[in-house]
Amino acid sequence: MSPQPVLLVIAHGSRDPRHAATVHALVERVRSLRPRLRVETGFLDFSVPSVRGLLESLAVEGVRDVVALPLLLTRAFHAKSDIPAVLREAPARLRIRQAEVLGPSPLLLSALERRLSEAGLTPADRSSTGVVLAAAGSSDPAAIAVVRGVAREWRRTGWRAVRCAFASASLPRTEDAVRALRALGCERVAVAPYVLAPGFLPDRIARGAAEADLLAEVLGPAPEVARLLLRRYDAARRPALAALGA
Repeated sequence: MSPQPVLLVIAHGSRDPRHAATVHALVERVRSLRPRLRVETGFLDFSVPSVRGLLESLAVEGVRDVVALPLLLTRAFHAKSDIPAVLREAPARLRIRQAEVLGPSPLLLSALERRLSEAGLTPADRSSTGVVLAAAGSSDPAAIAVVRGVAREWRRTGWRAVRCAFASASLPRTEDAVRALRALGCERVAVAPYVLAPGFLPDRIARGAAEADLLAEVLGPAPEVARLLLRRYDAARRPALAALGA
């Protein structure tokens, strides 16, 4: 039986050391869920190892099959352009399949719920609480539409209201969404960062949450996020398994 493809998690990278630390913590949780799967982490910028360098190292080792998984919540510029460009430059001996981005997914909503619960909200608070779903933002209209769709879906679970906010490229900002929920009459306002790791834009979200009643942690290594990575990996390798009759 041929070995299962290496899972290569591709993160954007950041000058903020908390970013890489959080990505590595998430990857460790993925490894704990599937110990026999080889999971590697590469960064597009700022952090090491780089995706290019890691792919070259895998090829030298004799690895043949790789599933490249963008550690992204929406299919915006990095997923559509940056990552495919890097993968096209990989050594020819590697067979690489690019997995889908993480969002949208019910597992991400579960992770958001977990973070709000950890921040102090209880089920009894749901009907009186407005939530700001605070994303990084994008110039890609399709990516923004996905985030707005997540907010609509989340609102159906019983929160008083859910509003989107964006740290860059799009409006409204977090502080404006917080004030809009206050004006709507929400007794309590919570900010839920729809981001995977700390960094410049999550810090901007945190500053914008100053007038909220509570701010949840980033999604980070939440168990639901780790399970979602494995779900995307399995979906990406399924066509190859079908071709082998597995």
